[in-house]
Amino acid sequence: MTIFNIITLFGGLALFLYGMRLMGDGLKRGSSDAFKSAMEKVTNNPLVGFLLGLGVTAVIQSSTATIVLTSGLVGAGILSLHQSIGVILGANVGTTVTGQIIRLLDVNASDTSLLNFFKPSTLAPLASIIGILFIMAVKGRKSETVGSITMGFGILFTGLLSMTAAVSPLSESETFANMFFQLSDKPVLGFLLGAGVAFLLQSSSATIGILQAISTTGALTFSSVYAIIIGVNIGDCVTTAIVCSIGSEADAKRTGVIHILFNIAGSVLVVLGLMALRGFGVLDPLWDKVLTSGGIANVHTVFRLVSAIVLLPVCSRFEKLSRKLVKDDVQIGENVDHELSLLDEKFFTSPAIALSGAGEAITTMARLARSGVMNAMNVLEKFDRHTVDIICENEDHIDKLADHVDNYLIRLSPYVPTGHQNDLLNYYIQCFGEFERIGDHAVNLTENAQEFIERNASLSPVARQELAVLTEALGEILDYTYSAFGATDYDAARKIEPVEEVVDDLVATLRSNHIHRVRDGQCTVYAGLTFLDILVNVERIADQCSNVGVFTLSMSDKHIMNNHHDYIHELHQGKDPVFNRAYQETHDKYFGELKRIKREQ
Repeated sequence: MTIFNIITLFGGLALFLYGMRLMGDGLKRGSSDAFKSAMEKVTNNPLVGFLLGLGVTAVIQSSTATIVLTSGLVGAGILSLHQSIGVILGANVGTTVTGQIIRLLDVNASDTSLLNFFKPSTLAPLASIIGILFIMAVKGRKSETVGSITMGFGILFTGLLSMTAAVSPLSESETFANMFFQLSDKPVLGFLLGAGVAFLLQSSSATIGILQAISTTGALTFSSVYAIIIGVNIGDCVTTAIVCSIGSEADAKRTGVIHILFNIAGSVLVVLGLMALRGFGVLDPLWDKVLTSGGIANVHTVFRLVSAIVLLPVCSRFEKLSRKLVKDDVQIGENVDHELSLLDEKFFTSPAIALSGAGEAITTMARLARSGVMNAMNVLEKFDRHTVDIICENEDHIDKLADHVDNYLIRLSPYVPTGHQNDLLNYYIQCFGEFERIGDHAVNLTENAQEFIERNASLSPVARQELAVLTEALGEILDYTYSAFGATDYDAARKIEPVEEVVDDLVATLRSNHIHRVRDGQCTVYAGLTFLDILVNVERIADQCSNVGVFTLSMSDKHIMNNHHDYIHELHQGKDPVFNRAYQETHDKYFGELKRIKREQ
């Protein structure tokens, strides 16, 4: 292989990467709104999220783009962390579609066969011709988008053909064949190679594309590339996690962490599965088999699909782990001068602008309250004075915002016309007080934590486990509440009440369990009283979340607006099948955890 072959190889790689980017950018530009809308409507069902993530990634040809978009929606409060998990898994599988397209390299056809149109050597120039015609001959934004997509497709395959041509002399090189043969006995080296290349190229598809180009030499066997493909899965997700972490809130960072955790767990599962199959001789026919472009694509797809199928039922475990690894940002909201500056009387002449400023200030209150509660629950698990100080400081900010918002909305009211703006004014007046009280309860929880320290008391291991389940449910209802208000998300608002009812059930169960433990001497009286006080605070937080949910739904339903108590009463009487189903699913989820704890005692 000469220096000219190497130049051709890297030139082809450059064209491949540029083609992928051009095609992906065109697809994202042409359908970003539709994808975002679909992502926003994803349900709590991980399977639905999985299918959505798979579909979006298959179209835009970038799992990184899908996961970064998901991370952004999580950070904005539009998606909960729980809702994002299925999407992440689906994106991992969807990224294998590029390799399945590239397998067209394997197409063999006679000169007269229609299959010639599907050979890369034909598709590349054909797509390029169509693309340039749309860009230069047809005017309009949509035509430019179509042109970019088809041109990108053509450039991608042109780059692939260049790489294939560059490595073709290696088919006769025994040294090259022996190098990959040695990888059969050095899977760690193969893994590091795959991870490193994927990280440098920031694309698993590009790395798999290189392997598919090299496969035309006939030097690649299953035993020499399986470790490389596993490594690609890890290298691909590192960059994504870094992008998700830059300037993001805690939950947005957690999406990147979950992506890494999934890929690591999936890789471990694949390795263990291969070892078992190898041990039983199942892989013997495949082990030394020469892989074509299609074979590599299939291995990549199977690895990721099997991992997703196995991990999808236990995806909630990864959510819990991500919350342990990435703590809530306790520094958030240290300066609320910006929000206070929005509450200016000069905006009274334009009530819409004034209301927008008030809404932003209350959203900040909601964010601080949510962060304060979850950090307070973490402090109960592991006391940290600095975190307590930050929670109290942020509570001061909440109180300051509440005072200013209260006065501002009262003074604004004469300027607000009847209709939607007046409804919005009343909505804000109802909600800001709820978030203020949630912040108060966060401080109460930190005082509970300090009581444990001052009295040198502690909870029993079982009580700690039960409290962790309650914390998870509390986090879920707070996420829905934040989304309901911050994004005026009516779907999230409807999900609040079922969780609130389950939180009440959990509190009642945990209270009963703990009283029995105190009686049996498993927990001290002081610790027992503090634990019961914690339960009271959690229950009241859930009540405040319930109020915000009902207030939010009132904005879209006048019947609810005038009959809050009747609406809640009807739900709790089991007259709403949607509520009943959501309640049962949530109840089974958390009480299933309690049953597991009881079994392990």
